Amino acid sequence: MAGENKQLAEKILEQLGGAENVGNYTHCMTRLRVTPNDESKVNKAAIKKIDGVLGVVEEETLQIILGPGKVNRVTEEFGKLIDAAGGIDLKAKAASTKAEINKKNATPFKLFLRKISSIFIPLIPALVASGLITGITKAIIQAGWLAGDSQLATILSVIGGGLFGYLGILVGMNAAKEFGGSPALGAIAGILIINPAVAGIKLFGAELLPGRGGLIGVLFAAIFIAIVEKRVRKFVPQSLDLFITPTVALLVTGIVTYLVFMPLGGFFSDLITKGLTSLLDVGGVVAGFVLGATFLPLVVTGLHQGLTPIHLELINSTGIDPLLPILAMGGAGQVGAAFAIYLKTKKTRLKRAIGGGLPAGILGIGEPLIFGVTLPLGRPFLTACLGAGIGGAFQAAFHVATTAIGVSGLPLSFLVVGGQVLLYLVGVLIAYAAGFLFTYLFGFKDEMAGEFE
Repeated sequence: MAGENKQLAEKILEQLGGAENVGNYTHCMTRLRVTPNDESKVNKAAIKKIDGVLGVVEEETLQIILGPGKVNRVTEEFGKLIDAAGGIDLKAKAASTKAEINKKNATPFKLFLRKISSIFIPLIPALVASGLITGITKAIIQAGWLAGDSQLATILSVIGGGLFGYLGILVGMNAAKEFGGSPALGAIAGILIINPAVAGIKLFGAELLPGRGGLIGVLFAAIFIAIVEKRVRKFVPQSLDLFITPTVALLVTGIVTYLVFMPLGGFFSDLITKGLTSLLDVGGVVAGFVLGATFLPLVVTGLHQGLTPIHLELINSTGIDPLLPILAMGGAGQVGAAFAIYLKTKKTRLKRAIGGGLPAGILGIGEPLIFGVTLPLGRPFLTACLGAGIGGAFQAAFHVATTAIGVSGLPLSFLVVGGQVLLYLVGVLIAYAAGFLFTYLFGFKDEMAGEFE
């Protein structure tokens, strides 16, 4: 297996123009993200045809879809090849980064959303693990298989729930880093919001509430402390920088946080949570259909990770998240569409691509099917979206919600509110069936699969 991963990394690197053409690289749950120094040296068509590559996305970085698990191992081998060739040229990396920022489609709004996504993407494995442990523990207790006051239940609850109590620290750390500040100061910005001692502060006749403003307030404070740190550093002598810069940044941020960011974060938190819950209450199945059907295009752009703070804020403010089960139907509609294509096509390569992506899709990772199957084919992507909309409408009609966030698909059932698990699974099956029927009847003909010959 290690040899296969190394061979795949070698093939990808060759078509990227060699190690000297790699300005930067990283990976997320499914994609190897590469910033080439010279895009003209990259053979994107050849990369798409490499056995093991499920698709290629061109954004501010070149994103090569490899699938969950696989991407970690291939990236490791990819890094070894880069290091063996002498590592990444920092000067070329800087030039490449500057060129990427100046791309026409890199609007300030898109860049900001991607920065927010970059804050939360590194936290996804921890969120998934903590959410699943918490959800499975609750399911076992509700089933009567484990006493809620037992030591084992307590241990599992502490293991699963610890992250959510201190999530603000990790978010603050990543936010400060993403905006050019010191991660440690960003962590302190998070502590400013969640510190229980905040309850002892009384401003304008009212006591502050620890955690008020939630992750929105943490983002405000962490981004602000990064900006202050960089501004102060410009005026402080290098010999005094270690003492003065962080001290001034923390002091100013602390005062502004309690006077401005906590109330402001609370306002936006209420606006987001009440706005979304009102939308679902008033819009009902129509809102569910629209949200479910439009989620996959967000995944294509990579901006769906920007929704993570909204999911977390819903849970933080109301205890439940009614949005996640609706959006999870995007992956379910995709799975149904993939099944339909598999039954209709005679193309061996297409069947192999679907077979490789279906297990991940059923487990909530839809990108291999999106970029490896439905999006290249065109129309099946649209019919998958329609299937997702039907599933989303069902979830909205029955007010299905989760108590934590995690991957969608079947594993999300462990995070669904007690008593709603069966409803959620019925919604998944409905999205499967709708995606299948729309695609089988209207979305796919075998002649559309020319590139899979």
